[in-house]
Amino acid sequence: MRCVIIDDEPLALGIIKSYCEDIGALNIVGTFTNALEAIPLLSDTNVDLVFLDIEMPQINGIDFIKTLDHKPLFVFTTAYSQYALEGFEINAVDYLVKPIPFPRFVKAVNRAKEIYELKRANKEPSVLQVKESLATSGVEEFVFVKSDYGTVKIKLSDIRYIQGLKDYLKIHVFEEKPILTLMTFKDIQSKLPENQFLRVHRSYIVNIRSINSIQRSKVIIDNIRIPIGDSYKTDFLKKIGM
Repeated sequence: MRCVIIDDEPLALGIIKSYCEDIGALNIVGTFTNALEAIPLLSDTNVDLVFLDIEMPQINGIDFIKTLDHKPLFVFTTAYSQYALEGFEINAVDYLVKPIPFPRFVKAVNRAKEIYELKRANKEPSVLQVKESLATSGVEEFVFVKSDYGTVKIKLSDIRYIQGLKDYLKIHVFEEKPILTLMTFKDIQSKLPENQFLRVHRSYIVNIRSINSIQRSKVIIDNIRIPIGDSYKTDFLKKIGM
């Protein structure tokens, strides 16, 4: 993969450069300490992957990516963890917090390579494929949701089911009290792998890995009986192979 490195700190840029060289599968076609200086190269060259700092002069990394009409794959490399949510919301391949251990860097590159290979085969990676790529590279599968006055990180494997309550969603998680978030079902479904989390009712989404049994028109999860709506039943049964 042809890659570009952008970081206003020469030392950090040098570390990322040496990591790329050690891996061997990456062809560095440009390094920059100013994001704006990278625009001509990104416009004229078929760049596959960009390693990008966030806190930089003139324009930060997140805003810079948003300006690009044709976005390559990109990995944020930053000392600030508070940008993680926004980074993932604009489809970053990964978000690495400095100082970056080499094994963690390798996992990010492996994930980028899997997505790159899918695109080369003329197949856009689905949400589920990207999630599976995360799992195989050792990166934890999770979503961020706003709750109360902060943002909560929730492991997908901990989510049992999601219940609609007027303007709120109630996310039921393993061995924790439910998390309330001001979101719509459409918003939460866009964050979840569609083959794992299925809408079974106008008021419920279930994690199929948490289903204990199905009885008539109900899904049983942890002794909770969740109704299957008539308009969702056919699609739900088809997706679980029944």
